[in-house]
Amino acid sequence: MPGNKIYPHYSYPLHAIPGLASDVLLGRRRDFRRDARLCSTRLKPPLRVYGGENIPQSGACVLTFNHYYRPGFKAWWLALGIASVVPVDMHWIVTGELTFPGRWYAPLGRPISRWLLKRVSHIYGFTTMPPMPPRPRDVEARARAVLEALSYVQHTDHTCLGLAPEGGDNPGGGLSWPASGTGRFGLLLAGCGLRFVPLGAFEAQGEFCLQFGTAYELRVPRGLSPDEKDHQAAKIIMQNIAQQLPARLRGEFDVR
Repeated sequence: MPGNKIYPHYSYPLHAIPGLASDVLLGRRRDFRRDARLCSTRLKPPLRVYGGENIPQSGACVLTFNHYYRPGFKAWWLALGIASVVPVDMHWIVTGELTFPGRWYAPLGRPISRWLLKRVSHIYGFTTMPPMPPRPRDVEARARAVLEALSYVQHTDHTCLGLAPEGGDNPGGGLSWPASGTGRFGLLLAGCGLRFVPLGAFEAQGEFCLQFGTAYELRVPRGLSPDEKDHQAAKIIMQNIAQQLPARLRGEFDVR
């Protein structure tokens, strides 16, 4: 293994794959939390959870987490791990496209991923966002996705959202600044009455780990310009996530 490090063994319940493939093709709805639990039971060693007392037991919250990355780790395990331990159904905000930067197959992979992620999001009821980093042509699509998410929150009781603010892989593995507008989106969600629950996802001592932090209300000082509010809110969100991570993954958000 790279660097002689020991990593968890990630696998999937093979008996569930035909049903999943059929539902994706036919557009039949599925329970993501149930599927996440099926996958989580196959983790070796088992998922390690810290701060279990902070796991949301009801909705009206946004669960924000880092977009953990290392070569060989599949990002969907972030959502699978979290959904397997949160005892309420979550509404996930996910990417609508994989971009495969630097890969020779990117021109073919991008449209295939758009189709597949659209189907998967439909069967699980996810909201999709354009990929990171932001592209000028995605401005309108990103605005529509934000409005869709806000509409869901406003029309659904006890909403629990799942959101990785960075929205993509950071090659160094540590926290990075999210795209412009992320803080503004967070403030809109806070304005809908949602509290924020920070979460750190990482691998340590051969285990896949989740650490839940204390919920907080996202607020910024009055009198700031719109851009300053966006920046300050994003900083607060990322600093709270950083506190749930090992120092090596906190990036510039280490506030020790």
